[in-house]
Amino acid sequence: MIVTDPSDAPRRLPSVDLSAFIKAYDVRGTVPDQLDAGVVRAIGAAFADVVVLPEAPEGQPPRAVIGHDMRPSSPELSRAFADGLASRGVDVTLIGLCSTDGLYFASGFLGIPGAMFTASHNPAQYNGIKMCRAGAKPVGQDSGLSAIRDLAQSRLDAGTLPEETGSIGEVDEQDLLKAYAQHLRTLVDLTGSRRLKVVIDAGNGMGGFTAPAVLGDDAGLPALPLDVVPMYFELDGTFPNHEANPLDPANLVDLQAAVPEHGADIGLAFDGDADRCFVIDEKGDPVSPSAVTAMVARREIAKEIRAGREPVVIHNLITSRAVPEIIAADGGTPVRTRVGHSFIKERMAEVGAVFGGEHSAHYYFREFWSADTGMLAAMHVLAALAEQDRPLSELAAEYEKYVASGEINSTVQDAAATTERVVAAVRETAAAEGEELEVDRLDGVTVLHPASERQPMWWFNLRASNTEPLLRLNAEGADEATMVAVRDRVLALVRGA
Repeated sequence: MIVTDPSDAPRRLPSVDLSAFIKAYDVRGTVPDQLDAGVVRAIGAAFADVVVLPEAPEGQPPRAVIGHDMRPSSPELSRAFADGLASRGVDVTLIGLCSTDGLYFASGFLGIPGAMFTASHNPAQYNGIKMCRAGAKPVGQDSGLSAIRDLAQSRLDAGTLPEETGSIGEVDEQDLLKAYAQHLRTLVDLTGSRRLKVVIDAGNGMGGFTAPAVLGDDAGLPALPLDVVPMYFELDGTFPNHEANPLDPANLVDLQAAVPEHGADIGLAFDGDADRCFVIDEKGDPVSPSAVTAMVARREIAKEIRAGREPVVIHNLITSRAVPEIIAADGGTPVRTRVGHSFIKERMAEVGAVFGGEHSAHYYFREFWSADTGMLAAMHVLAALAEQDRPLSELAAEYEKYVASGEINSTVQDAAATTERVVAAVRETAAAEGEELEVDRLDGVTVLHPASERQPMWWFNLRASNTEPLLRLNAEGADEATMVAVRDRVLALVRGA
């Protein structure tokens, strides 16, 4: 047992503007000018007051769990956060190195709130905090994060932490890696699968820690019929090989070359905190996250139907139109939602969804407390591939019905005005051609042209960034030529060409 006495730590706190780096979903700032031990201690104390203490079961001591990634600053910052919690009378369990979904597992498994220290795919000078309530329920801007920010800011402005609650929480350590790996293996059984060769690019992030435990035997579990070829498994928060951000195609180049070079069946790439997973087929070509969403949805829908339940699957509005079509064809109910994990998780709870997927390669599972886990999604893809004899490229083709542009950013002075100008111009053109368009504003603006006698199906979405003067375009068409025509037309309008 480690007993922490926050009174031994400096009581004076630094002055900093928390609104500059506490955003809609998490904390994400540079070290040490925005995030240092004093700032994090104040955030930890505020997390205790806003989330942990009000949620503590009656008659039981308040508890929280903390994990961290491989960034050099993560151990110190997670300890400072624990000090802040302990100063408010909260007992803290430190699980040390883990992936973000490992922290979500710990929160669900232990039934207590949690905090993960990571800046995900951001460069080395960044760190951050992802917080959750008991059972991995999200803490976002409208579900506690704003209150945590404001309370911590008031204390930072005053220069000191509040007086202790009268009892100092205890801090202990627990290793949950094996329990995390065991839980995932109960959800997808790979033991009887045909043998697969898998190249995994961990990007020097936490995938290099969790993959050997879940897909290998490092946690003491039986070996699976997988031959794993590791790439950049060494934990290094300076990211010496490439950024741990597989959403950028430049960071997939090494894996795309390695898969055919090794004669592998599949490649997997994880981001820095290993909560997202990207898939590469045997030819070295990416499998879109939309195709992965549809592939996993098909498996989860079948499982729900076998259990006699009505399957509901969430997808965000940027995923391919093929996703809701496949969900419906397989007997499920597709539910469309905004982009972002807090919206996905809230909607999953509202409609009792079994699964949810996003275009950014975040995948959410009811059996995983409705939290996102890249590793479980990867296991589903491995199982789907192993259960049949075709190569992944042929399997994935079933789910790649349309052609997408990917996300394209444009710098604009007035995102709202630019968006309205684009919509007006596109509507005018469609009206002149006698075509019908559907427009909705669930998240930004989505313009859909259903398939007609004159034109095939196409759609585009324009969304403004919350933090930068950027307008984000996603477009999709029934074929390459249609998508390119829509993409180029909208970009020309956005950029004033």
